[in-house]
Amino acid sequence: MNKRNFIAGAALALATLAAVPAMAQQVKARMGHVFAANSTMDQAAQEFARLVGERTKGRIGIMVFPANQLGGEQAQARELSRGSLELALLNPGSLAGLNPLLDIHYLPYIASDFKQVDAIFYNPKGVLQTTLRETLAKQNIETLGFFELEFRAVTNSSRPVEKPADLKGLKLRVPGSAAIKGFFEETGAQVVVMPFPELFTALQQKTVDGQDNGASITYESRLFETQKYMTLTNHVYAMGTVASSSKFWSALSEAEKKILTDTAAEVTSKQIDKSRQLNADFLKKIEAGGIKLVRPSAQAMAEFEKVGQGLWGKLAGTYGAERIAALRQEAAAARK
Repeated sequence: MNKRNFIAGAALALATLAAVPAMAQQVKARMGHVFAANSTMDQAAQEFARLVGERTKGRIGIMVFPANQLGGEQAQARELSRGSLELALLNPGSLAGLNPLLDIHYLPYIASDFKQVDAIFYNPKGVLQTTLRETLAKQNIETLGFFELEFRAVTNSSRPVEKPADLKGLKLRVPGSAAIKGFFEETGAQVVVMPFPELFTALQQKTVDGQDNGASITYESRLFETQKYMTLTNHVYAMGTVASSSKFWSALSEAEKKILTDTAAEVTSKQIDKSRQLNADFLKKIEAGGIKLVRPSAQAMAEFEKVGQGLWGKLAGTYGAERIAALRQEAAAARK
């Protein structure tokens, strides 16, 4: 091959490479979350990463970072908003510092059982999902799906809590949520807002007496090791979001977006089922770890609900009177 032919061949090769669309190149993405490795949330994240890789034929490669490896939820949400993190599993209720509407689903006693939960929380056109999607979008965060974070309970190291009056004076860590904070303040508890990654040490050092999380998080994050009592108040049902930065999302094709949303729907559905199946098992393990479980009587639960639902009107300024009125209608319909 003479020099002229060599140069022509090289130019043709370069032109061919230049003609390969950018979309053919692999996209690498990180997916963070604060939940324990091998928790149902982490399993869902790992499966999501694997399936997206398979379904995009390797075009999108996702690496999962569990257990606060990329920081707490607020830190991860900020990185999503900036576009410096691509994907995350978020608990919007921990992000009220970004926008107070992000913990509207933390209003106490929206639902009292899973049938009501499914009708209210997992209704794509309902008040809760609509509010969370729209509010996160304003932070440059896209919502791909919703997963379960279970009913919350109260644990503490001081005394059994059997009725609302028993909470008076207890120093409890709560997330940055007006709804949860307000609920415990109504009972006379002393509330301390702190990030989740600081909670275990705070409980261990008696900086706070207790906290409110459900069975899976209390067990998998080993919080029960610092506590003596757990009361199944079910005061709040929490759900999380599979989230993407708007920057990452906007770079995907419509076909790829569909793969991600369809895959998110698939893995979150499995996660919700698994979470509910494992709940009783987590409670048994917590009890075996030396924690006394308290199941409030029907009368005591009615007292807890009265305190919680009585707070809704007081928070109209935070969540909007129209939203609260619409949510009341949805809750009433689900209870029929």
